[in-house]
Amino acid sequence: MHRSPPRSLVLGLLTALMLPAAAGGAAAEAVPAHLDAGRPVKDRVESLLSRMTLDEKIGQMTQPERQNVTADDITRYRLGSLLSGGGSVPTPNTPESWADMYDGFQRAALATPRRVPLIYGVDAVHGHNNVVGATIFPHNIGLGATRDPELVRRIGAATAEEVSGTGVDWNFAPCLCVARDDRWGRTYESFGEVPELPAAMSSIVTGLQGPRLGGPASVLATAKHYVGDGGTTGGTDQGNTEVSKAELRRVHLPPFQAALRRGVGSVMITYSSWNGVKAHGHEYLINGLLKRELRFSGFVISDYNGIDQIDGQPGFTPAEVRTAINAGIDMVMVPSEWKRFIETLRAEVEAGRVPLSRIDDANRRILTKKVELGLFERPLTDRRYLGTVGSAEHRALARQAVARSQVLLKNDRDVLPLARNGNRIFVAGKNADDIGNQSGGWTITWQGSSGPITPGTTILEGIRQTAGRSSTVTYSKDGSGIDGSYKAAVAVVGEKPYAEFMGDRPGAMGLDDEDLQTIERLRASGVPVVVVLVSGRPLDVAEQLPRWNALLASWLPGTEGRGVADVLFGVTRPTGKLPVSWMKSAGQQPINRGDGKAPLFPFGYGLTYRR
Repeated sequence: MHRSPPRSLVLGLLTALMLPAAAGGAAAEAVPAHLDAGRPVKDRVESLLSRMTLDEKIGQMTQPERQNVTADDITRYRLGSLLSGGGSVPTPNTPESWADMYDGFQRAALATPRRVPLIYGVDAVHGHNNVVGATIFPHNIGLGATRDPELVRRIGAATAEEVSGTGVDWNFAPCLCVARDDRWGRTYESFGEVPELPAAMSSIVTGLQGPRLGGPASVLATAKHYVGDGGTTGGTDQGNTEVSKAELRRVHLPPFQAALRRGVGSVMITYSSWNGVKAHGHEYLINGLLKRELRFSGFVISDYNGIDQIDGQPGFTPAEVRTAINAGIDMVMVPSEWKRFIETLRAEVEAGRVPLSRIDDANRRILTKKVELGLFERPLTDRRYLGTVGSAEHRALARQAVARSQVLLKNDRDVLPLARNGNRIFVAGKNADDIGNQSGGWTITWQGSSGPITPGTTILEGIRQTAGRSSTVTYSKDGSGIDGSYKAAVAVVGEKPYAEFMGDRPGAMGLDDEDLQTIERLRASGVPVVVVLVSGRPLDVAEQLPRWNALLASWLPGTEGRGVADVLFGVTRPTGKLPVSWMKSAGQQPINRGDGKAPLFPFGYGLTYRR
């Protein structure tokens, strides 16, 4: 695990456990087997399970949102897990505050009779993205463009260090969906449109967990969202994936199989349905396929209030609870109504509608991962990793990833690379000088936001830092003020931040009027125009493309915008390849490799420099 043993705490706990069982000098009780690190994992888990009450077991299966619990709640209800939802952060939002918050919650868990530690989950989906000052890496679609599983493994390891420094031990990542329709608001969370690509990038699981759970900076990874959420009809988030069993297995299952081979510790269920049946209640998909056929030995977590959606009505019911648990969900993410969930599940067990064997199986899976992570021996934050949060080393890695993710789609008359010296460059566009826009959703808050939301280097700053002293770089957000004296104009345009269903684009998928007007102002000067597209998916630009001299797909690069400048100036030659097919128009959606549709740019396309 990523924690150094706080010897005083461990010795104190062991001393307490070895106190005389009764007054009058009775013989000291031996240390319970589950607290004996020298015993095999299985023995420790079985010993603990044999001692636990039903309430203790249900507590292990319950995951509230951290804002909805107190330390007393954790101790009283024997809660086994907490999460921070997107944007749910301590005040102030610093790494040290996170570590203090985590340790406070963990001490409450250690005050329970069995001293079973918490496991704490966050969505660190492109770096430790809830934490101000953390390194924000490119979103997955950009990493898919790198075609570099080893780079992605290193990003996973760097993320694990930053997560570990704040105490957190469980990451709700990676998203291994196969994005088959770019209208989907989570397209950028996918590594690509064919199963081979996210399967290869499952290397991030090894980066997060390390060679084995419990090693230095080891964080439990989560393969999500199982299964088929990238294939919903119309690209509707939380929609219906209408495909045959054969297609589900051929297209959507392989990345999860790859993650299982890497020993991923948890799997999160998709909100979506498969042929009309919500995955959260799908016994075949969870118990049948995942656990029995694929022999997944970790534990299954629901999505945020995911069991509420089984019957299509708001609020969970006893029927939904028993359906989800009997289908194979081991831990339920129930942010606010967690007390009612505990009461409901207890009643279902006592009535015989959820067998105790299912409760024991869920606990066995959860407790095994806690033991393997080393949480019983090292429950508190290893603060040696605090200094890794936003470190120069991690930012250098992110800059490299940004440069490797750039896909050059057009370069008429070799307008790129830009000369570093003796140049006059005009930069414009709403995404040129905006860390929030270039980082996208899941950055500091759930949906993300525009503006200087966290430290980093904007694309404009990167251009200024990379251009030589003899060059002039002028910036105007809307493109006003340009004249014919400039040798090149760079328009950094595209999308603003969004996440999940808020980002669904069922209609038009082109640039907004602000972007189009900015580009036209640049074009009117007669200066060659380079368009840098910051977006979470391909956009409908075919009509405008003939009027642009160059087009660079930058995806959502994160905090290290100088990686974009590295490619613009030829410090790094572009090597990125499209992880998705680029449509000729929004009307072509969905469009994917091998479907017979002619794209504007095919899957795998990407130019480089001749010089």
